[in-house]
Amino acid sequence: MPKKIKKTDIPRDSRSGIKPTKLKSSQGISFSFKYYQDGHTKFFCTEKEVIYWLTLLDRLKALSSLTAQDLLINRSSSLRCHPIKWEDTSESGFGLPNEEQLVDTPYQFSLSSNKHGRVHGFFIDEIFYIVWLDPDHLLYSARN
Repeated sequence: MPKKIKKTDIPRDSRSGIKPTKLKSSQGISFSFKYYQDGHTKFFCTEKEVIYWLTLLDRLKALSSLTAQDLLINRSSSLRCHPIKWEDTSESGFGLPNEEQLVDTPYQFSLSSNKHGRVHGFFIDEIFYIVWLDPDHLLYSARN
């Protein structure tokens, strides 16, 4: 005789009767382009070859398995993640509205050893907000 399938009880605490899935908090870094400045006169990538974009995606994928703390203490020579000291750069800040309330510490990291430049942005919790892609290392070039 076939087994009888037990009826599934659906809780009635939502309109549809289906409970929302509970997700764990993020286990790694997420990246946001909310403050990305693609029209910046110095930091643009319109002429970059496919290898640049593939390297960028590979780096973001690899970093997404780390926590923000892991990234900040990482001493890899190919990553070189560190705070940006505006006084040592050609810029005085990102130029974002309310930047002093928004950005606690600006950071940069490399896409690879000696090639493909850097990514500049800032953290809010485990989200790294990318502001500039700097494929030609122009942030720390001669101050203009």
